[in-house]
Amino acid sequence: MIPKAVPFTRPTIIAAVEFLGAKSGQAHFNNVVLRLGLENEITPDLGLAVAKKANALGRVVAQRPAEQVETIEGAMSLAEATIREAVQIACSEPVQETELAFIRGLARDGYVISFDEDARPRLRAALPDELGLPAVDDEVHQLLKHFAFREQLGHLDQGIGAHARGDWAAANAQFRTFLERTACSHGGSLRTVAADDLGRAAAIAFPGLHLGSMGRPSPLRWSTNRRRCTG
Repeated sequence: MIPKAVPFTRPTIIAAVEFLGAKSGQAHFNNVVLRLGLENEITPDLGLAVAKKANALGRVVAQRPAEQVETIEGAMSLAEATIREAVQIACSEPVQETELAFIRGLARDGYVISFDEDARPRLRAALPDELGLPAVDDEVHQLLKHFAFREQLGHLDQGIGAHARGDWAAANAQFRTFLERTACSHGGSLRTVAADDLGRAAAIAFPGLHLGSMGRPSPLRWSTNRRRCTG
């Protein structure tokens, strides 16, 4: 579980707002304000420069970072919701200084922006460099794309997103489905080697998961509980 209600530091939050202000037009920024539920505090007036609206947003978020807001991804802090709004307009090859500053802030806080095969950005927790796991994670994604495991890749990315939010129940469910679907793609039944390898990979990459307490045999033990695939 994420140890803090707001896992992002003030400099990163401010960098996110500056990035939003620099890259957004009037319509987009007004929509961001609406999604954050701040329309009564930040005017939609098209005569007011986006930079000034961004300044007002930054002040509100800096003062009330832990305030809970409802988003399409569920309830989260105002700071996290603002961060995620900025992530949605990120580029895979950033050149703008405000975006680079935002990315550096995320890295200091332990987060990175990754992109799926459709170039859609996603916020996720960074994996420990000392274990070499970022390279492992990237290799897993490349292999899934190589073998055209689109459904499995979707479950993996959703699980990573839930893991980054600290939503362990959702993360467990998505990773379990990812393991099942990947193994079931291997000849219609759960193969011993596949189960063992995938289970170990998930346990190493995501030590916070409770894979053995999901109401069914743990993926780490499926090699001795051979199970027919369904769906």
